[in-house]
Amino acid sequence: MNDVITLPIAWQTALMDTLQHPDLQALFSFLATQEQVGKLILPPSATRFQALQATPPDKVKVVILGQDPYPTPGHAHGLAFSVLPEVKPLPRSLKNIYKELLDDVGVDNQHSGYLQPWAEQGVLLLNTVLTVEAGNAGSHQKRGWERLTDRIIDTVNAQPQPVVFVLWGGHAQKKAERIDSQRHLVIQTAHPSPLSARRGFFGSKPFSKINAFLREHGRDSIDWQI
Repeated sequence: MNDVITLPIAWQTALMDTLQHPDLQALFSFLATQEQVGKLILPPSATRFQALQATPPDKVKVVILGQDPYPTPGHAHGLAFSVLPEVKPLPRSLKNIYKELLDDVGVDNQHSGYLQPWAEQGVLLLNTVLTVEAGNAGSHQKRGWERLTDRIIDTVNAQPQPVVFVLWGGHAQKKAERIDSQRHLVIQTAHPSPLSARRGFFGSKPFSKINAFLREHGRDSIDWQI
């Protein structure tokens, strides 16, 4: 896993034991074997840890946690819900996020789905599972990624500064038990996918809640405009 050496040193320190765990080693072997037999694994290996590369643990203000990467080739690039600037049309989950963003705080980002500016402000855009087989949503669940993302959540939870954890969908909400809700704000709603967005995602106003909490605790709010 040469990708690991590109992680910020704080993530390397926090995650190294987990990355060396037999479950993760088995996962990495599985991914290599899948690629050897011609399966397209998303996102590309060089970007699988992009969320961690973009947002070191001590800079995290917000964790937005989803399920697994987009299964459409050309969409996933290592930041949950984000796509590269040239991708059009936007994925439907991201369109729903942007609809709620517009309704909540009046920000219209329909021109771009590239969420790197959020990551650079301290929004850790993470999925519970970091890879998927192209065209086969959920195909890498229970392969070992959950152990790593548990550890990522534990690392952020242990940070001294208050953080907002946004858990979208059932897979993300399983992490809630790992979070100290006395110190941090935990927002749990339905996933923004077209299958579930109308069951509690729309109208949840997460973006205004995030910034209100950050300001209340003396932290800079997030500029949601891309």
